[in-house]
Amino acid sequence: MRQRITHSALAPGYSPMYIRAMTDPTMHDPDAKKAMDARLARIEGQVRAVRRMIDEDRTCENIAQQLSAARRALDRAFYEMVSCMIRHEPAGADKVAELLARFG
Repeated sequence: MRQRITHSALAPGYSPMYIRAMTDPTMHDPDAKKAMDARLARIEGQVRAVRRMIDEDRTCENIAQQLSAARRALDRAFYEMVSCMIRHEPAGADKVAELLARFG
């Protein structure tokens, strides 16, 4: 028999709006989605700029610097997704640890 998990059992004191009992958390907050989309659009622009720099025969050091900035921006986006998992499923520490081990 499957036990029903209540929101209060997962994170006492947190509103169900912020904490949901689910196996695969998703971004439900429209502001968070908008912020992530803006972050990814900036990263996309950085990658296009790197491609343009390569086409323009810019120095390897300059290109590496821009690649590093894009990589850090992607890392921040990744950790925001991990943070989303923690906020939406605080009891899922094993799943978060597995994700960090695989991709972090």
